[in-house]
Amino acid sequence: MGSYSIRHLGAGDVTLFRELVTLFGEAFEDPETYCGAQPGKTYLEELLGGSDFIALAAFQDGRVTGGLSAYVLKKFEQERSEIYIYDLAVAEDHRRKGIATALIEDLKVIAAARGAYVIYVQADLIDLLAIALYTKLGTREDVLHFDIEVL
Repeated sequence: MGSYSIRHLGAGDVTLFRELVTLFGEAFEDPETYCGAQPGKTYLEELLGGSDFIALAAFQDGRVTGGLSAYVLKKFEQERSEIYIYDLAVAEDHRRKGIATALIEDLKVIAAARGAYVIYVQADLIDLLAIALYTKLGTREDVLHFDIEVL
């Protein structure tokens, strides 16, 4: 395995973030959703520079090989937050090398620094590799997810 590095993307990393979004589109076989109508530079600078969104990218030989996006959700019942991993993907030719685990380990450090008490993530029932990864790193809860249409 070659070496890779992980970087917490900030407001000045829009180009790198777009590379990560392209990787998400490829990994999830949904390039239209991820690349068909991307936000403008100013929007992404604000997103990446804000305190409610986290983007981590893994690099090898100058190429984005994986990454995750996560949202910081401030709680109302106590002064704390949760972190929700929205997307996590590794390029097909870089899988099974510990990159996804390393991304989550880096997110744990960021979560602690931001006062979060938990990180959570969803996995589709058919995504056995994701389920195995998340089972190794956390406690499974079986819940139902519902999409509610906006008027």
